[in-house]
Amino acid sequence: MFKITSLLKQAFASHDPPVKLPAKKTSTRRRLLLLLLALFHTLGALSSLDALMSSRTSQGSIAWIVSLNTFPYIAVPAYWIFGRSKFQGYVISRKETDHELFAKHQLKTAGAEQYLMAEERIGASFAAIEQLAKMPFLTGNQAQLLIDGEQTFNSIFEGIRQAKHYVLVQFYIVRDDQLGRQLQQLLIEKARSGVAVYFLFDEIGSHRLPKRYIQQLADAGVLVRPFHSTKGPGNRFQLNFRNHRKIVVTDGHHGWLGGLNVGDEYLGKDPRFGEWRDTHLRLSGPAVLGLQLSFVEDWYWSSEQLPSLNWQAIPANDSDIPVLIIPSGPADRFETASLMMQHALNSASKKIWVASPYFVPDEGTVAALKLAALRGVDVRILIPERTDILLVSLAAYAFVGPLLDAGVKIYRYQRGFLHAKSFVLDDEFIAVGTVNLDNRSFRLNFEITALLADAALNQQLQQQFLLDFALSRQMKLADVLNRPWYKKAASQAANLMSPIL
Repeated sequence: MFKITSLLKQAFASHDPPVKLPAKKTSTRRRLLLLLLALFHTLGALSSLDALMSSRTSQGSIAWIVSLNTFPYIAVPAYWIFGRSKFQGYVISRKETDHELFAKHQLKTAGAEQYLMAEERIGASFAAIEQLAKMPFLTGNQAQLLIDGEQTFNSIFEGIRQAKHYVLVQFYIVRDDQLGRQLQQLLIEKARSGVAVYFLFDEIGSHRLPKRYIQQLADAGVLVRPFHSTKGPGNRFQLNFRNHRKIVVTDGHHGWLGGLNVGDEYLGKDPRFGEWRDTHLRLSGPAVLGLQLSFVEDWYWSSEQLPSLNWQAIPANDSDIPVLIIPSGPADRFETASLMMQHALNSASKKIWVASPYFVPDEGTVAALKLAALRGVDVRILIPERTDILLVSLAAYAFVGPLLDAGVKIYRYQRGFLHAKSFVLDDEFIAVGTVNLDNRSFRLNFEITALLADAALNQQLQQQFLLDFALSRQMKLADVLNRPWYKKAASQAANLMSPIL
């Protein structure tokens, strides 16, 4: 028995030394973990300094600084991807493009001077919008409102078929579905017939677009480029800046812009969304050069090449509508889209009706909406009953209560999904474009808007608004006040994230 006990002790004793090894490994792991935690907190502090210096809103700065110093392990990667508010490099690219365009093509002297709108016709108050746009109001244009997808794409496709020299195509979302393949085949046909075709898409919005779709275009001679929002060392990790523009230009004479992307859902064929309500615009005349310039700036950023295009201003037949093209984006010196909307609200004397699928306005826009309503302007906001982004839908309730209390009328569209981005201002001006009433469109996306001064178009868009109001539910203040407390809390929590939505 004694021998057995001794043998057992010796056996266990022979395994004693290895027991100390995990302790060393644990100690090493702890040191590595502490170093990693220290690194994240250091990066959080440095990133919060960047947020303090570069965020365009105080709410955004506060939200990021608190997050970066409280939860740096999550907030630091999120900030590098979503937190930046200035698009590095594009400003320099734009200056180079402007220099090349104005020097080589002499856009400023391309016959456009004779179509400059007289100040007494437009009013001195809109000189600020011209300064923001860095383009003038140009007369001699023809414009047609295009309602919903079928009418819009019939017009665009027919315009592409009639192109003789070149076609410029730019969309935020392009799907490889029936409508997307129809556009693809049309562009392939034009390229094979000798027409120069330039195709620009946003790689974030069109992330599902398969490589074969792009390769088939390229094989046919179409010049295809992603926008490259991650181009440049300062943009490598970010996903914040997206090119939300929708532009088609043919031969420098005709152009299209508005809310519609390329996909079957924009024709109302997706059961998730149902009927799709949208507004687009067809232009002919000197103002098309503004659309063309916006496209070329984006193309130059993507490819560092300038296409050979027509820069001669040619007036439309039997029409003289003044049009101002307003590109906007995170490379602008000022917050162009937000200031444009605030200026329109402050200029309204009778009415301003605005349609937007997303409603998360900034403080300046909220204040302008309230002031317009308080001074007796008929202010109406048309938004969908449900959106495809839950946080945006929740955040909207944080704004509607105070606006309703000030006299702003808010309508929730019931039939399908409202995606139009347009407004009517008094009885003369209208705007159609890609800008939503939210922080992303105001500060983070590249957008484009056409502002037109024409009483007939104003009346036409007013009639469309009245049809949409008839298919909507007008909100009451009680709808907001009587919501359950947990829904109110959710709306306020979502509102805290509005600077980065």
